[in-house]
Amino acid sequence: MLEDGGKRIRPVLCLMGNELFGAIEPDTWKIAVALELFHNFTLIHDDIMDRAPLRRGKATVHARYNESTALLAGDVMLLQSYEYLNDTGARYVQSLIRLMNKTGREVCEGQQLDMDFERAHSITLDQYLHMIELKTAVLLAASLRMGAIVAGAPEEDQHHIYAFGKNMGLAFQVQDDYLDSFGNPSTFGKQTGGDILANKKTFLLVKALENASPDTKQAILDLLLYSGPDKVQRMIDLFRDAGVGPAAQAAKINYMGNAFKHLDSIRVPAGEKDSLKELAAYLLERDI
Repeated sequence: MLEDGGKRIRPVLCLMGNELFGAIEPDTWKIAVALELFHNFTLIHDDIMDRAPLRRGKATVHARYNESTALLAGDVMLLQSYEYLNDTGARYVQSLIRLMNKTGREVCEGQQLDMDFERAHSITLDQYLHMIELKTAVLLAASLRMGAIVAGAPEEDQHHIYAFGKNMGLAFQVQDDYLDSFGNPSTFGKQTGGDILANKKTFLLVKALENASPDTKQAILDLLLYSGPDKVQRMIDLFRDAGVGPAAQAAKINYMGNAFKHLDSIRVPAGEKDSLKELAAYLLERDI
């Protein structure tokens, strides 16, 4: 699975979080590997729970082999990630492990909420945002903070870089939800409408059900029970009627504004933050 591609955002963030406060420390490379292993562990288990046949355009581990093998493969990745963390310096190894434990618990809680929401008739936007914070954003935030921990950054700066990553992660997921309905398939990397076909709770769906007119809301609810070939386009049309595309873009911009505020509060020379600003801009403007 590790050879099947992926953005490698989490290890990159760890390295960037370390480099923000000086030269990249050798231990940071070990932590970067640990984070990628941990992330892939979560993906393997998520795919089993979601019964997903494909990941990154290839058969998922459980589809390629079987569920038992996939479970064990994910477990080994988790254990191996801690092997890499345990091989880091005594000055910060306990801080790293505590943060990884906290993040792991939150990611698992987020995945459970995501599964609970699949069965729920309706959820609030706040509930959805809390779920994506746990499932997606906290691991991005922890990746940055782990790099800062190794660099010996002050606690206040660690707090700001964590908050920067969390807000960036929320923007990333809201943008992903937006692109699933309004993205260009040739650049998005997958066919649009996958979340619609799976009736997944996304920012667009939850916002539409909260804000749409009674007629539009009922049409959305009826369409959730529909499985015809025009389901995706009809749902996108209803999303447009409810105005949730611009709402998603506004939410993304708000999260990125909060992220930049925290980045600006970190006490290092402004020029040292340019690479993180460029990454944030990419996430803000991306269509993939």
